[in-house]
Amino acid sequence: MKANTPHPTSRAVKTGADRLLEAAPELIKGKRVGLLTNHTGRRSDGTSTIETIAGSGICRLTTLFGPEHGLAGEAPDGVAIQDNDTRKMGARVYSLYGDTMKPTASMLGEVDVLVCDIQDVGARFYTYLSTILLAMETAAEAGIPVVILDRPNPIRGLTADGPILDPAHRSFVGWLATPITTGLTIGELCLLSNKEGWLGKAGTADLHVVPLEKWKRSMWFDETGLPWIAPSPNMQTISTAAIYPGMCLVEGTNISEGRGTSDPFHIAGAPWADPDLVLRQLDRFEIRGVRFAPEHFTPTEIPGRAHKPKYEGVVCHGIRITITNRDLIAPVRLGISVLDAFRRAHPEQMTFDPDRFDNLAGNSLVREDLELSIPPDEICAGWENDLKAFGEIRSKYLLYP
Repeated sequence: MKANTPHPTSRAVKTGADRLLEAAPELIKGKRVGLLTNHTGRRSDGTSTIETIAGSGICRLTTLFGPEHGLAGEAPDGVAIQDNDTRKMGARVYSLYGDTMKPTASMLGEVDVLVCDIQDVGARFYTYLSTILLAMETAAEAGIPVVILDRPNPIRGLTADGPILDPAHRSFVGWLATPITTGLTIGELCLLSNKEGWLGKAGTADLHVVPLEKWKRSMWFDETGLPWIAPSPNMQTISTAAIYPGMCLVEGTNISEGRGTSDPFHIAGAPWADPDLVLRQLDRFEIRGVRFAPEHFTPTEIPGRAHKPKYEGVVCHGIRITITNRDLIAPVRLGISVLDAFRRAHPEQMTFDPDRFDNLAGNSLVREDLELSIPPDEICAGWENDLKAFGEIRSKYLLYP
């Protein structure tokens, strides 16, 4: 099946981490380095970026910052990680997903340059982007240069889709006024944010991106020749990343998105749902690239992956999503269609958590339209003009063909 078939290239893509010492050593030479990273920050040979910089002999690694899920990527979704005065390879370790989400000036007291190396998944609400941008703000305020070691957008870099974030719904799961998917790499997004003045009062950072080599926008991650390291505990496969930009919206409802199972975001259901009724509604839509089937599952606590999942220990009934052709998937439309199907099948039982859902969607209009039973095609058509305007901005920051 196309979704699971790797397509190794004859010459693997090189990441910014692979290229830092060979292409841009002057960015860290003779400096005290702060590094924002996690378990995904590795060179292609498996050496961590922490080890690479600490052992380079040209600088001193003084400070480490960890995002959601921690440096090791083992903490469950949404679980705060507190500082505990630890050190790693001689560097002081700070959590940026606990009491502090944005590094303080004192945390950068021994930092001459801030390096960021984290694998993103291409969706606005993935919190690693928010963490990097907040760190950029502090660095800009302190006059400290920022270096982004770029990595591929795992779901390709072709298109942007979804509603533009309304500033009224800015949150840690939506920091930038972008669509849900941008078709940009982390490096490109940081360039856009910096040049467009989106860092707020911080102004403009002294930003340097160490670009990818041999990456093309049409590449899925398994076409890069790079090893896939699950960016977070529930993002174990590229197939999950492919549908996550739409299926994550389920988190803002009383439907389980499958956390607490082996297939989060590929399944959705609730104790009160009737799979046949939901599937009957889905049959009304043309949803390309996937097929649906009935599913019954029981969410359970999974150490390191699911902490108190929705409907823990209760049998849920719903649907399973199987990818048939990932190139055809429009993930945001997929998520909207699934929610619409559950809503039409169970208008009395399905409810929204307005704050949570609106923060994920980026506005209140998507929820309000779903509550009014506006068809998915009409909902998605509502953001086309905004996408065109964003596309004009986006086009100025494309680093890759």
